[in-house]
Amino acid sequence: MAEVGNNTAKDLQSLIERIEAMEADKKAISEDIKDVYSEAKGRGFEVAAIKEIVKRRREDADKRSLREAIVDTYLAALGQLADTPLGRAAIARQA
Repeated sequence: MAEVGNNTAKDLQSLIERIEAMEADKKAISEDIKDVYSEAKGRGFEVAAIKEIVKRRREDADKRSLREAIVDTYLAALGQLADTPLGRAAIARQA
C-alpha cells in the first residue's frame, strides 16, 4: 500500500472503518434514547423536564451552580427574580 506520512494506507483505512462503525453505533444509541423519551411521554411524563434533568445530572456541580447564580443575577437585573424562591427570600430579608 502507499505510504501516507509515516502511516500506511491500510492503517488509514482501518481508522476510518473504526470511526464509521462507531458512528453507526452512535446512531443506534441515539435512536434508542429517542425511543425511551417516547416511552416516557407515553407514560405521561413531561419529556422537556426529563431532558433538563439529564442535562443537569451530566453537568459538573460547580459549573451548574455558577451558571444558576449568573442566571439569578440576570433575572434580578431584569426585575424577574421576585417569582423565584431565592427572590422571595431576598425580598423577605430586606423587609
